[in-house]
Amino acid sequence: MSSIFTPRLELVPMSLELVEAVMSHDRDASERVAGAVLPKLWPNHALIERAFFVSLDAIRADPARRLWGDRLCISRTEPRRVVGSVVFHGRPDDPDGVCELGYGIEEGSQRSGLATEATTACVEWAFRHDYVKAVRATTFSWHKPSLRVMEKLGMRHIGTEQHDTLGEMLVYEVRR
Repeated sequence: MSSIFTPRLELVPMSLELVEAVMSHDRDASERVAGAVLPKLWPNHALIERAFFVSLDAIRADPARRLWGDRLCISRTEPRRVVGSVVFHGRPDDPDGVCELGYGIEEGSQRSGLATEATTACVEWAFRHDYVKAVRATTFSWHKPSLRVMEKLGMRHIGTEQHDTLGEMLVYEVRR
């Protein structure tokens, strides 16, 4: 899997080596593997829980499936710095062809359109795979910036789901 370039970002594929460095809270190794400076608050426990909801053992068992489409958002301006990530929750293997997408932009880079730019490119990448029929994302009803990103992606509200720890989440989807 190669990088995707947008006007302001290089969307770099996540590797098992990077995930291991992030999950072990090894900032130096994470930056070395990413080839970019990490935001001050990364890696941290909350980021890891949101981005990698499966165990490291599960990721190690099948990194190509679990890290399918996962990307770091790296600013194309110097110095190279990670400004966020777009994470699919694994390659869709079932007949319905639905993949779930999560995204986040570090606080200092928010409200600049980077989330929309990065997620648009990743959704387009996902739809280049014939087996992907739809892309879904979830968020809180009060999270207006995230709702705007999903609407700009052409996603439509299709329902709600109950998350074990986060509570009620709105589900949005865009179909091929």
